[in-house]
Amino acid sequence: MWSFNQNQNSGGQNQGFGWNVNNNQQYSEDPNYPSGSSNFGWNLGGQAPPNPVMPMPQPYSQPSYHTQDDDNSDPGVEENTFQAKQAGAMSFAHYIVSWVGERASGLRGQKDVQDFYSLRQQCLDSGSLFEDPEFPASDKSLFFSRRADRRYEWLRPMEIVDDPQFFVEGYSRFDVQQGELGDCWLLAAAANLTQDQKLFFRVVCDDNSFEENYAGIFHFRFWQYGKWVDVVIDDRLPTYRGQLVYMHSAENNEFWSALLEKAYAKLHGSYEALKGGTTCEALEDFTGGVTEMYELKEAPSNLFNIIEKGFERNSMMGCSIEPDPNVNEAETPQGLVRGHAYSITKAQLVDIVTPNTTGKIPLLRLRNPWGNDVEWNGAWSDKSAEWRYIPDHAKEEIGLTFDHDGEFWMSYRDFLKYFDRMEICNLSPDSLTEEQESGLKKKWNMNVFEGEWAAGISAGGCRNYLESFHRNPQYVMTLEDPDEDDDDGKCTVLVALMQKNRRSRRNVGLDCLTVGFAIYRVTERDLAQKPLKMNFFKYNASVARSPAFINLREVSCRFKLPPGNYLIVPSTFEPNEEGEFLIRVFSESKNTFEENDEAVGMGDVDSRIAGDLPNIRDPTPERSAIEQLFMDIAGPDQEVGWMELKRILDHSMRDVSESQGFSKDICRSMVAMLDVDHSGKLGLEEFKTLLNDIVKWKTVFKLYDRDHTNKLNGYELREALGSAGYHLNNHILNSLVYRYGAADKTISFDDFIMCAVKVKTMIEHFKEKDFNNTNQATFTMDEWITRSLYS
Repeated sequence: MWSFNQNQNSGGQNQGFGWNVNNNQQYSEDPNYPSGSSNFGWNLGGQAPPNPVMPMPQPYSQPSYHTQDDDNSDPGVEENTFQAKQAGAMSFAHYIVSWVGERASGLRGQKDVQDFYSLRQQCLDSGSLFEDPEFPASDKSLFFSRRADRRYEWLRPMEIVDDPQFFVEGYSRFDVQQGELGDCWLLAAAANLTQDQKLFFRVVCDDNSFEENYAGIFHFRFWQYGKWVDVVIDDRLPTYRGQLVYMHSAENNEFWSALLEKAYAKLHGSYEALKGGTTCEALEDFTGGVTEMYELKEAPSNLFNIIEKGFERNSMMGCSIEPDPNVNEAETPQGLVRGHAYSITKAQLVDIVTPNTTGKIPLLRLRNPWGNDVEWNGAWSDKSAEWRYIPDHAKEEIGLTFDHDGEFWMSYRDFLKYFDRMEICNLSPDSLTEEQESGLKKKWNMNVFEGEWAAGISAGGCRNYLESFHRNPQYVMTLEDPDEDDDDGKCTVLVALMQKNRRSRRNVGLDCLTVGFAIYRVTERDLAQKPLKMNFFKYNASVARSPAFINLREVSCRFKLPPGNYLIVPSTFEPNEEGEFLIRVFSESKNTFEENDEAVGMGDVDSRIAGDLPNIRDPTPERSAIEQLFMDIAGPDQEVGWMELKRILDHSMRDVSESQGFSKDICRSMVAMLDVDHSGKLGLEEFKTLLNDIVKWKTVFKLYDRDHTNKLNGYELREALGSAGYHLNNHILNSLVYRYGAADKTISFDDFIMCAVKVKTMIEHFKEKDFNNTNQATFTMDEWITRSLYS
């Protein structure tokens, strides 16, 4: 049995549309509104974007890629039962979308996922070593934009060294050494990952081995847009003259880091796809967290406090210096490397005792992923004179060592002076262990939704485009209580907007869209309208927003907001740019998050139309003509199948239907809509009901076909179906246009009729099984398949 419901409840997982895990820089059109921190990417030698003072957003003009190292409750199935208890009309929407057909998300379908354990067993049974057909040992796995500059040889670890090991004496941040690929951003994240055992083994699976059950196959897990995916690889690695070309360990027979990099390259299509990026991106894929980026020359006064709070919540951090435009990874006189990603592995207020004073000094511990003697040489560097003022017990407490391992300490003041940017990855609540939860570690409250910008439907562009801005997806965030330690009674909130599947599509020319978001304060009265229309945005200014529209995978921002209701509108900068996204909200105190869209169902017909609709049952000449036509075509049984129905409709609707008349699919669906006894035919009374619907749909279509092209765009489709009495949300509208729209996303009259037939059929089928009007319907497997096929 399959069960769907429409409960008005914002909790629980939302079938891919949204889910809740219970548990600043801020710019505004109001110049008095406070500022916080932001994520606006890299600036490549230019100045950071100034605080916006105009009410309209502007796109960030600098490229955001190629900065670091850029040298060029799942419901479950039990006894055939599917129980979907979701938020509001969402599950009902999902029920309809499942019939209409939804566009793929870009990830492989479940049936195509490689199963590590079954593949390994097949290799063990056959005595063969695994060779991955999805990521072959060839140049196309290395590059997507150019040819190889030399001949690379793909070797298994046993062909490189005599005694390959997955781990040599465990794992540590010193196992991550950079190769020729410009992916130090990935290495910095991998080094951070080794700091937390639970996080590490969620990514680096602990059943990988060169000894037990070795079959040349390994697997790693990465977070991808709300889901953890298992990536299977073989252990053939690119080499040149017998040496690994890319990431490797300090121990030449340790291979976990090289295989991790290969799995990540496979996830994104090639090794070259990893060239240029931000540590934020890799940290998120390793943890499922939300990242922030800070320009340190404009750092908020409480940044060290933010760093300390981050470590309390097990956050992971990285930093970098603006690259030299003329020299790749130029070294500064202080021993730091420009355009290079460093890990921040500790923040500590350390006891200091000098001849004149005692107190605490804020220090940071950093690591260069090169793992060598290229280290900071200023104050608090290895063996610097300042350490004599630190008591021995304090040195022992912070684990002070003076090895040439790329790791060093520096003061917070020097950190702000010599580094340009810092990234913080805030971990999701499920990233903490039970010990961390019960101990001192704190956790964020998190909510997540998936969404989509579809051209002509839900891709309205930024606030500059007032007439279409309200078409974008809308989300309502409710902040209930201020932070525990906030004297101003405000709530700390992180809002993160992430684009989906863009890096993996670089090989087909798809880079990140220019995206951002705006936040509006809303009242309960405002929220009575779902979604909010153009007039709201015309007369209300945003109270916060992303500091810039930029083409990074994720734009995030930290805000301090009073408790209350807020509307978040994510958008591309230009209208009609298509893409999928994930929007997440992290807060220190409890928050709720839901989509602000129309409840799916049937309502009243538009008054402009209802008064003009003829009653097909009134005795009129038209009625007599239609009945006679039906009788003539129906024959002795006085019923018509789809072919006879097509003849009748083509004759009576020839003024609006296309030259070929109604398609056979439309006619079949019309019959199925009213065919209660499943005979495949309609009687006269059923035909009258159908004709009444068609007259209504025809009238609605003409009302919205204002330019007389016999077509509707996506915006007009939503309004037209609403006037016909069918209330739909963006998810369903997107699916209807993808399924029935033309290449330019327009809907012809025939396709509009098909949309109306499908929507009416599915709503009525759902209502038939909702016996107690509880917004929950249950179908047996037989009923589900029958209704899905015959509709």
